Amino acid sequence: MEVQKTERGLFRKKNIAYIILAAEQGPSLKKELNTWDLTMLGIGAIIGTGIFVLTGVGATTAGPGMMLSFILAGVACALAAFAYAEFSSTVPVSGSVYTYSYATLGEMFAWIIGWDLMLEYLLSVSTVAAGWSGYFQSLLKGFGMELPREMTAAPGSIPGVTTYYNLPAFIIVMALTYLLSIGIKELKRFNNVMVIIKVAVILLFIIVGFSYVKPDNWTPFLPYGFSGVFQGAALVFFAYIGFDAVASAAEEVRNPTRDLPKGIFFSLGICMLLYVVMAAFLVGIVPFSQFSGHENSPVAYALQVAGQDWLVGIVSLGALLGMTTVMLVMLYGQTRIIFAMSRDGLLPKFFSHIHEDYRTPYETTWIIGLAAGLLGAFVPLHQLAELVNLGTLTAFALISVAVIILRRTRPDLNRTFRCPGVPFLPILAILVCLFLMFQLSMMTWIRFGVWLLAGMIVYFLYSRKHSHLNQFHDQ
Repeated sequence: MEVQKTERGLFRKKNIAYIILAAEQGPSLKKELNTWDLTMLGIGAIIGTGIFVLTGVGATTAGPGMMLSFILAGVACALAAFAYAEFSSTVPVSGSVYTYSYATLGEMFAWIIGWDLMLEYLLSVSTVAAGWSGYFQSLLKGFGMELPREMTAAPGSIPGVTTYYNLPAFIIVMALTYLLSIGIKELKRFNNVMVIIKVAVILLFIIVGFSYVKPDNWTPFLPYGFSGVFQGAALVFFAYIGFDAVASAAEEVRNPTRDLPKGIFFSLGICMLLYVVMAAFLVGIVPFSQFSGHENSPVAYALQVAGQDWLVGIVSLGALLGMTTVMLVMLYGQTRIIFAMSRDGLLPKFFSHIHEDYRTPYETTWIIGLAAGLLGAFVPLHQLAELVNLGTLTAFALISVAVIILRRTRPDLNRTFRCPGVPFLPILAILVCLFLMFQLSMMTWIRFGVWLLAGMIVYFLYSRKHSHLNQFHDQ
């Protein structure tokens, strides 16, 4: 199969046929997933911290207007989802937006977005692990048990309290790493069960809370104006991060051209509906101003105000399960991105080794799992959470650019799903993503710039020289 040799240097590209052939002839992953599994994978990645924690943050930032914040953030994801659906069904290989950028924007942009996604997934796992630890410790206290304080948080996480490491955060990441390393079939079974339970918990809260909703609590609807809604959207955007991990599963889907678009849109649509309903119920049960000081457990607080303490423990269990599946899918997406980059030569070859029995990138899974677990155990991550949002919005904007470019450069390509309204809808997606990006703080941008600078150093010192396209051009 001929590789495009007309372009050299930083913007050399891989043609679509070559990408697919390389995936078929190189180290291959086991095909186990269908539409149901992909939908569960998406819901597993999306519903977790967002619905059980960020609803409290949204209430104090936007008031009842956080319903609009969740809608705006969801629309930004939905606009990008059209581009993801077109690419994932046309180029059904691991790597998600990294692979798509390689075929359209060139190698340097592909490296930048791959490096960006590594930060997104790694920090997501570590941040959620810290939140998981907090809920787990609360659950233990309900049974009269308590861990030594020194093992409950990363150093410096709690002002005035001496802590050395977050043991629960490390243990849960290691357990999920083991599960992920032994096979995709085991992962999907565990994830599907966990998703069904946590959605049932959310529906139980909605049913119980319905009679306690007071529409008067929804006024004033925009106490902080539209600026509060926009800032809330930029913050709660974290709640939607993860649906792009569905695209990372492309190479392990039985019928990717049919199942991938369905999995992306079904999971995103279900989660967006649940978020908006939960937001409405929370500020309907409790006036938005009362969530100050209760941002970390808004659902449990609303139940206490409603006098439904019996449900608090169940909701805490649902939060634990929700965060567990988020970490699991994020770890999964991280390993598949690195697997694809290694297979292209941009990272060392051992990252794309496949276990003979499990048919998973076994070594990569454990390396990433250990890194995420150690970060969650020893590093206070709350100040870095906005980095995840910025990195994800960058990825969404770039894939929207890529779908426009591919329509112009390869109009002949067989597309089983076509993003509607090209170029207007992708341009709208880019504008919405840029708008949300500029709602984030300058410090977040500086940290993001430092991470990208480190990535460019790695690219020019190692990746550019070892790239398989570089070897082809030298032949």
